[in-house]
Amino acid sequence: MTTTLAPRRTSPLPRPGTAAPAAPARAAAPVCASSPRVFQDPLLEEPPATGAPAQDRRRYADLVADAQDACQSCPLVVDCLYRAVVEHDVAGYVGGTTARQRVEIRRRLGVVVQPEDFDTLAGVLGGSRPVDHDEVLRVRAAHPDETLEVLAVRLGCSLSTVKRHLRRERNQPSAPRPVAVRPSRRQVLEATLAVTRPAPRGHQHAA
Repeated sequence: MTTTLAPRRTSPLPRPGTAAPAAPARAAAPVCASSPRVFQDPLLEEPPATGAPAQDRRRYADLVADAQDACQSCPLVVDCLYRAVVEHDVAGYVGGTTARQRVEIRRRLGVVVQPEDFDTLAGVLGGSRPVDHDEVLRVRAAHPDETLEVLAVRLGCSLSTVKRHLRRERNQPSAPRPVAVRPSRRQVLEATLAVTRPAPRGHQHAA
């Protein structure tokens, strides 16, 4: 049986080949920025489980409906959707889609987006711990002007560990990772409409 991921309504996204909401003459803030009550609600980022109280499920449905209305009127909705599908693995309702819907959209498009390791990049980890080669290189690339001592603190490892990994990279550079071909905006829109299109009445059953 098919489980609906969110209340099914008309998609807030334009169909491929049609115009998105006209952008104003000068850049404007996304509509969601003026609706923190909706978009920053913890329930919108962590949808209730199937067995959650009916009150939570109703409130979630109301939040999604409000978010859909906001995205419908936003001139940046297509840009927002593309980045949320192709570039960044973010939580919550973004670009007219839920996080679960974006997982299905990526599956259809063959897109893989690695979650950002914000803790490591921000340097909030502390204490001695094992780190891998790629992690050291990633943090070094994010903070190229910092001393190795500071990088060691960020990584929560010893200075000698940082030096060892950087020396290894100089002597034996890592092979470049293959660059995946990004889908076009039209492809993202088509996949999104396929995922968010209301299901036939006979298939809208609860799990």
